[in-house]
Amino acid sequence: MTTFVNRLTAGIDRILPLAESVYKDLHNHPELSHQEVRTAGVVAGQLREAGFEVTEQVGGTGVVGLLRNGEGPTVLLRADLDALPIQEATGVPYASTCKGVNAKGETVPVSHACGHDMHVSWLLAASTVLAGAREAWEGTVMVLFQPAEETGEGSQKMLDDGLVARFPRPDVILGQHLMNYRAGVVGVRAGQILTAGDSLQVRFFGKGGHGGLPQNAIDPILMAASAVVRLQGIVAREVSPLASSVITVGEFHAGVAENIIPAEAVLKLNVRNTDPAVRDHVLAAIRRVCIAEAQASNAPRDPEFTDLSSFPLTVNDADVTRQVGEAFRAQFGAQLVEAQALGASEDFSRYGKAWNAPYTYWFVGGCSPERYDQATQEGTLAQLPGPHSPFWAPVLEPTLRTGIETTLAAVGSWLAKAPA
Repeated sequence: MTTFVNRLTAGIDRILPLAESVYKDLHNHPELSHQEVRTAGVVAGQLREAGFEVTEQVGGTGVVGLLRNGEGPTVLLRADLDALPIQEATGVPYASTCKGVNAKGETVPVSHACGHDMHVSWLLAASTVLAGAREAWEGTVMVLFQPAEETGEGSQKMLDDGLVARFPRPDVILGQHLMNYRAGVVGVRAGQILTAGDSLQVRFFGKGGHGGLPQNAIDPILMAASAVVRLQGIVAREVSPLASSVITVGEFHAGVAENIIPAEAVLKLNVRNTDPAVRDHVLAAIRRVCIAEAQASNAPRDPEFTDLSSFPLTVNDADVTRQVGEAFRAQFGAQLVEAQALGASEDFSRYGKAWNAPYTYWFVGGCSPERYDQATQEGTLAQLPGPHSPFWAPVLEPTLRTGIETTLAAVGSWLAKAPA
């Protein structure tokens, strides 16, 4: 059977050199969340050249492209633009040496350690192939390049900028992510595939004083440290073993000298959950525990809580996932696997809720087959670099081609014309 992707093979072959060039350029010029001006410019230019109707600056630096090709469904494809404040250590010739200024005003290294540069390259290449093969499909392709996925804000920014009112309602929404699977492997899963994620800051207030006269002070480090330990009891004793929840304290800031009791201590926490009711309970319990620890230490006031980010739960629609999976099975055969649900989070699912449209989100492997196979033999798969690692550098072939083919296969399952 000739698949939709195989009918477009010539177009894929032609676009691969450009896709590689775009990928290396974006990898070498990463930009932090909300700062993706250059990246958005590259995207808009490529889409216009391919023949898309292009709208820029949606929700800040977001770009939306429309390619109308007769009657038929509207398919939305999404990619993310932003990079991370991580010093790259991959050693590839096109590695990033960029620095940027984060939201705190600090100068930080910047790199595409999550693979968003690959996501953009995949979608740009697939969009160009579709634009050059209009005789093979019918309907509307809408491509959405989103800023600030890493901070969980980008999708909401685009929605707040009138995305739903300004653009057609999609019949289906599709997204994908680079993973450290064996290159060429594609993973799909119906139902919950990513967790809900929430980050918050807790500021504890004490009374500063001399380290040798602790009776005259109220130590915020002690109350914050006690809270760190007590917070783990929420998951251990308030969440069912059949549910899933994680509380991570990733930052703890207090004091400037070893013999001075400071007046304040600050924690930053990240929480992951797979059930909305559990999420609500855990977030409420975090506040309860922190307030209780402050009161137990006779703090002058309750802690101050600041929400830092929030990612919704990602739950793939069963029917859409089945349809995409069938297209992938026809194209990739044994390279298609059932993905495991991950503890990571995404803001992709907000589009589905806002448009009341079904969606699915899948994974594409990028790990060198030789390295992956060796790790399999040695039992060290968990040690392979992956997203958010400074050592994460996907092998370009067949990763570039596979991501383009998954995009086209998924689109084709809705828009393909029957072959003549």
